[in-house]
Amino acid sequence: MNKTFNFIFMCALVIVLLGNAQKTNAATCDPRDLLPCLGFLSSGAKPSLACCSKLKSQQPCFCGYVKNPSLGRYVNSPNVKKVASACGVSIPKC
Repeated sequence: MNKTFNFIFMCALVIVLLGNAQKTNAATCDPRDLLPCLGFLSSGAKPSLACCSKLKSQQPCFCGYVKNPSLGRYVNSPNVKKVASACGVSIPKC
């Protein structure tokens, strides 16, 4: 009976840990996180690693940004597409 309890406890622990890992990996959709990219949008210079990192972490949020009336026009701008392309990030068709 002790082995059964240990097995059940270990299974429950794994489930809790996996659930927390998925929550940690989920993107927090905050367009302010993209501020490191702002200067590159107007200058046309190659984006920094910080900018590219933020773009990659925010990629799951892009469709939400596109659907937002105050953000959609920026996400679809040619400059954003150039910066995203330079970072190896694709902007999905939503």
